[in-house]
Amino acid sequence: MILLGLALCAGTASAAQTPATVCTVTDKRITELSGLVSDGQRWYAVNDGGTKVQVFVLGRDCAVQKVITSSTDPYDVEDLARSSDGTLWLSDTGDNDKKRDTVALLAVTPQGRTTLYRLTYPDGAHDVEALLLDPKGTPYLVTKNPFGDTGVYRPAGELTSPGPTPLQRVGSLNFKTTDTQGGPVGSFGSVLVTGGATSADGKVVALRTYTDAYLYSAPDGDVAAALGRAPVRIPLPNEPQGEAIAFDPDGTLLSAGEGAGQPIRTVKGATALVTPAEPDAASPAAGGETTTGNGANGGMGALPGLLLAVCVAGGAVYLWTKLRRRFR
Repeated sequence: MILLGLALCAGTASAAQTPATVCTVTDKRITELSGLVSDGQRWYAVNDGGTKVQVFVLGRDCAVQKVITSSTDPYDVEDLARSSDGTLWLSDTGDNDKKRDTVALLAVTPQGRTTLYRLTYPDGAHDVEALLLDPKGTPYLVTKNPFGDTGVYRPAGELTSPGPTPLQRVGSLNFKTTDTQGGPVGSFGSVLVTGGATSADGKVVALRTYTDAYLYSAPDGDVAAALGRAPVRIPLPNEPQGEAIAFDPDGTLLSAGEGAGQPIRTVKGATALVTPAEPDAASPAAGGETTTGNGANGGMGALPGLLLAVCVAGGAVYLWTKLRRRFR
């Protein structure tokens, strides 16, 4: 079922954790930090957009140690993930104007060898800024949608290069607004998904908005099932345009955002805040779709809910138009 408007739901646990600044990214080549991953010793970062593959390898002091690059020209890179074999996956899935016939994943080795995998949606174009990898390396794309219906997609079969490989929709999320300060468009930004990450052991999945992180239990590594559970919310306040999220192998949550001279911040022990769930007997992996809010699916009566949805949608159209023009 598609949920309309704001998800007026309760039950999402909030973690009283304050992000701490570790260092500040001052390299002038990194002004639109949109994706981040960690191998435990180094961080890997990508800018939004770009005309060639560039992955910046950072020390724990935020200084650039080297750049992994190739001549492949992406359309709009938005997120970054890292598989267990060290391959870096760039999510070339940005589509603010929803006009792309295909989107792409770029698999980049530490030496810069790049493989292109094109993907197609089953239901039209989407703007996506969040990529999740499960322990088997299966990618999940999570849409950035201002109207309350955040879709979750994964390949319908094995990835082929260059493809395209068809995607299937396996879930739907509905985020409610929060009072966390930050982001480019106020509280409206608290429902827009801008990044994703999976813990090193695959047992915690995270999505972030401009203002908050949501951590989901994935005891068996099933991402679709995890996103159907109630998450732990960790506020990430005062990031002007927070888009990157990652985990260190020890469970520390990392966050960062676009803009010159922005910090990388951490929340220690973040994965320990998530209560392990029992693996589901039946999961969306079998072909179903999970639908959830960021807490629960409870809500309003049908008519008041619909009226509120109409009001929210009207304001969202105006703000989203501004956001598309300014924050690509």
